[in-house]
Parts: sequence; C-alpha cells; structure tokens
Amino acid sequence: MTAADPLASTPWQRLATDVLSGRPIDRDEAAAILASPDVEILDLLAAAYRVRHRYFGNTVQLFFLMNAKSGLCPEDCGYCSQSKVSEAEIPRYNLLSVPKLLEAAKLAADRQSKTFCIVISARGPSEREIDFVCSVVPQIKQQYGLNVCACLGLLSPEQATRLAAAGVDKVNHNLNTSERYYNEVCSTHTYADRMATLEACRSAGLQLCSGGIMGMGETAADLIDMAFSLREMKVESIPLNFLNAIDGTPLEHSNQLTPRDCLRGLAMMRLVNPEAEIRIAGGREIHLGSLQPLGLYAANSIFVGDYLTTEGQLPEADYRMIEEMGFTITQGSEAAEPAPVFEGTAG
Repeated sequence: MTAADPLASTPWQRLATDVLSGRPIDRDEAAAILASPDVEILDLLAAAYRVRHRYFGNTVQLFFLMNAKSGLCPEDCGYCSQSKVSEAEIPRYNLLSVPKLLEAAKLAADRQSKTFCIVISARGPSEREIDFVCSVVPQIKQQYGLNVCACLGLLSPEQATRLAAAGVDKVNHNLNTSERYYNEVCSTHTYADRMATLEACRSAGLQLCSGGIMGMGETAADLIDMAFSLREMKVESIPLNFLNAIDGTPLEHSNQLTPRDCLRGLAMMRLVNPEAEIRIAGGREIHLGSLQPLGLYAANSIFVGDYLTTEGQLPEADYRMIEEMGFTITQGSEAAEPAPVFEGTAG
C-alpha cells in the first residue's frame, strides 16, 4: 500500500483495509467507532461497506418472523412485551396450529424470505412444544424450501440435538447485552444460561443466530463486550435491535438513541464481525427513520414484515428501499466479488 492509495485516505478506510487483510479490530478501535463524530459517519459507513461487500456483495437477505406462541412468558426481561412483568396490550395465545404455521411459511416464501423464524414466548420449550416444532419443520422445508430458525428460549443439549435432527438450520438466542449489564434487564435467568444454550446448539451442529439490543441503558463498553463475545463464538447471524420502548414494559420510557448512534452500532458490529450476517432488526423503523437505507451499507439483512408484537413497515417499502440502494434480494449467501476501490467521503 502506497501513500497515494485512496484506501489509505482516512482512518476508517485504513481500518477496513486491515480488517479485509485478516486483522481483527480491538476494543479501543471498536470504542472509537461508537464515539466517532457525525461528520465522519459517511466515511465510516463507506469503510463498513467495503467489508460487507467482500462477503455479501450487494445482496440483502430477508428473514420472516412468526410468533407461534405469544405472551404467557414467566421471565421478567424488561424490554419484552411478552414477559410476566409487562402490562402491554398484546395478543396472548398458545401454540398455533400446523395449518396456520404453514400459511405463515407460505407468506414468508411469497415475500422472498431466505429464512422462516419460529418463535415461542417461554423460558424454554415444553416437550409438547419441541415435538410440535420438530414435526412442522420438515413440512416447511419440503413445501417452501425455506431455511428455518427456531427461537424457543433456553435449550438443553438434548433439545438442541432434536432440533438439528428435525432439520432446523439455526437457533436464535440473543445475548442482548454484556455479561456485566445483563442483571439490569433480567433477573429470572442469567447471561450464563444464555451462553449455555448457545454452546448446546453449537455442539449439536446448529448455526447460531445471536445478537442484542441497543438503547436499554447500557454503556458503549457493554455493547462492545457483546460484539466481541459474538465474535469469539463465531456467530453466523447477528440481529442488532434498537429498543422499541413499548408502553407497559419496564423500559417504556427509555429513548436514548439517535439514528447516527444506530448507524455507528451497525458499523461497529460489521467491523468486529466481518464475515457474519448482520441484520437490522427490531426498532429500525423507529430509530433509523429516514436513514434506514444507510444501514444497509453495514448490514446485509433485514426482517420483512412485522415483528413479534409490533408492526414493521410494509414489505413494499422494504423492496423499494433495497432496489433504490442498488441492492438485490437473495435467498442464499453466495460469496461476492472483491469490493470496488473508491475513496472515503467525509473525514
């Protein structure tokens, strides 16, 4: 690399070059990303885009969530409208029928989703619930060719093995925040419990989907700790949520994020976890607002449609956003050609 190399023009471009050469960034560099001034955000996103493009090109992968069991959860997670301490007005129902779940899978396929996510609200699944998931997953895969991600709460090694045998591709179990801060958002289970579930799923041969939530009162160091824990576990898919402070939940009055904070969080997550699928998850419509398209320079995935108990923007708006950015929807994760050479912007 020479002094005239355009990719050496700014610190963020140099950092991207280092990441692309295989050097993991350190915590100080991650902290600098989160603390970067607004005037450097476009250059930061340009740097993150170079890394994103190396592994995913200009593709966007769509995920579809289905809340197969809503409310009725005995846990006290402060961010969740389905927890036992929530007074939010949400639908509450036990397991959906197989026909209803297959109908939702068809809708996911119609919306060009790569992955169908089956979610239940629970500390962990009962035997009946595990049986149900294991029976419906082969039908979903056979009829619609979707990947299946299961989000069922805490899992034992035996349950993880059963899910893998049934054809589940990955399990979602978010760390949500750092080990240090975890007790501030939940007291009915521990960070170690969540790690044990992820380890059981990895041992069973399942891919891992695990991320977290920005805006719960955590520090930048907490967010960085979470990102580095995900890197250490080589998590394949990382959803980054932005707290939707739902009325009736303990965190209902939290409102700490700006759109620029969210973009910095996405860029940090990409540069810490360069090969991972990074998904702009819950709260993007609220917190990113008109800057949502810029998030796709760091992330390569979004949920299409609604979330667990809150509405997302119309799928047509997502398709238009993706098209206008010059990206394309994919149902795979094919390797991309090397990123084009271009100079950074501001900074």
